[in-house]
Amino acid sequence: MRSNAHEPRLLRWLDCLTEGVGRAIAWLVVIMMLVQFAIVIMRYALGIHSTVMQESVMYMHAAVFMLGAAWTLRHDGHVRVDIFYRRWSDRGRAWIDFLGTLFLLIPVSLFIAISSFRYVATSWAIMERSPDGGIPGVFLLKTLILVMVGLLLLQAVAQLIRQALIIRGKLPSSSPEHEEII
Repeated sequence: MRSNAHEPRLLRWLDCLTEGVGRAIAWLVVIMMLVQFAIVIMRYALGIHSTVMQESVMYMHAAVFMLGAAWTLRHDGHVRVDIFYRRWSDRGRAWIDFLGTLFLLIPVSLFIAISSFRYVATSWAIMERSPDGGIPGVFLLKTLILVMVGLLLLQAVAQLIRQALIIRGKLPSSSPEHEEII
């Protein structure tokens, strides 16, 4: 999905934010693989175990998953059962995406935020650390839950704007980029 000059400035800004976070987070995958490779070499070739390194892989995996969710949504990469969706017109798909964002994505994101706020706040209140002597920032890891929600809600706004423009005929539809398996 490329930015269009006919898109409102807010939509372009939101898309740019999502793209920037997504591209930055993608580098964590490379770093995570290198650290995991080092862990394996250290453990099996040198007999050395590092809890901090092991936990860092878990932290990076969580960051990739949670901070990459909005980017994946932007690029229509989430799992979708599109038995009927792919056969609908561009406006029909825009309506489905609009209503899905409004009545599913936003409420679920808000539910996650509300139900996890105390969990994250408690972790911050005690400055939660790893019980195994690893990374002392468990509270930071848990904060990613709320950051994920914030990024998803910002992308939800972008989705609503984009789909409303498609429904009104003011923006050409971008067909789903995923492969269809028949």
